[in-house]
Amino acid sequence: MVGREDVRVREARFEALVRVVAGPVQRYLVRRADADAVEDVLAETMVVLWRRIDDVPGLGDGTAVDPDEVLPWCYGVARGCLANARRADGRRLRLVERLTRTAVELPAASIDHSELYDALRSLGELDREVVMLWAWEGLAPKGIAEVTGLTPNAVSIRLHRAKKRLAVLLGRKNETAAGQELGKEGSEL
Repeated sequence: MVGREDVRVREARFEALVRVVAGPVQRYLVRRADADAVEDVLAETMVVLWRRIDDVPGLGDGTAVDPDEVLPWCYGVARGCLANARRADGRRLRLVERLTRTAVELPAASIDHSELYDALRSLGELDREVVMLWAWEGLAPKGIAEVTGLTPNAVSIRLHRAKKRLAVLLGRKNETAAGQELGKEGSEL
């Protein structure tokens, strides 16, 4: 278990390290990354330095930091963080491209769903979330329970009641049985 004194020493070592390397590492990143990514990569670099404070070569146990000993290692960490950020950006770009290629064209005349949205708004917030997770996200009660913190049984009950209420609000209940219509002579159409 780490004591308070150990935490204070660790914090002091980290603060001393940051005072020495933050400026040079930021300049290193400015020369290699897009301007909008520099601060994020710098922050990620500092997180890694904090986690790996004991691995920083030349840092020692005190607060005296020799830039010549710690900077190369810190540049290596920043280089790795920058590579991770570039890979993440590449994955995001490929995902957007894939989604763009597979996007379904919507009909020119948009369907009016205002009645559905009004009915959903009439439900309580939790019931609405349960219904939307079931209908739009395709989750089963067990998955919905994980998202909402309810039990799967409570989700099933809420879902059943909310669906019944929506059916009434949307006027979907009627006296005729579901299925195919029969012709005049009783044969199927």
